[in-house]
Amino acid sequence: MAERVEQEEIFSQVLRAGRRTYFFDVRATKADDYYLTVTESKKFTHDDGTFHYQKHKIYLYKEDFTDFHEMLKKATDYIINEKGDEVISERHQKDFKKEETITVSEDEETPSTDSFTDISFDDI
Repeated sequence: MAERVEQEEIFSQVLRAGRRTYFFDVRATKADDYYLTVTESKKFTHDDGTFHYQKHKIYLYKEDFTDFHEMLKKATDYIINEKGDEVISERHQKDFKKEETITVSEDEETPSTDSFTDISFDDI
C-alpha cells in the first residue's frame, strides 16, 4: 500500500465548533498546483479521562470547486429555508454543557450523600 505524504500547508484556517474542529488547508501538488483539504477532528473522551481524536478528511481539487460550492450552497440554503438558522438541539449549541444526572426509579430510595466517599486529592 502506497503511503500518502501530506504536502506542506500553503494557507490554513481553523474553525472550532464544540468537540469538533474543522481545518481548511491549502496544499501544493507535486506539480505545484493547489488543492484544498478539509479535515474534521472530533474529540472523544473515555470513562477513565483519556481521550482520542477521530479525523475525517476530504480532498477538493480546483476542477471540482464550482460544483462543490454550488451544491454546498444549495444544501445549506435548503436547511436554513426549511428549518431556519436557530439551533434546535441544545447538544449542538456552542455553550452546551452536559449535565450528569442520577436516575432513581419510583421504588428506589433517593440516594443520599452518605453513600459517597469523601476523597481528598491530597491523599492520592
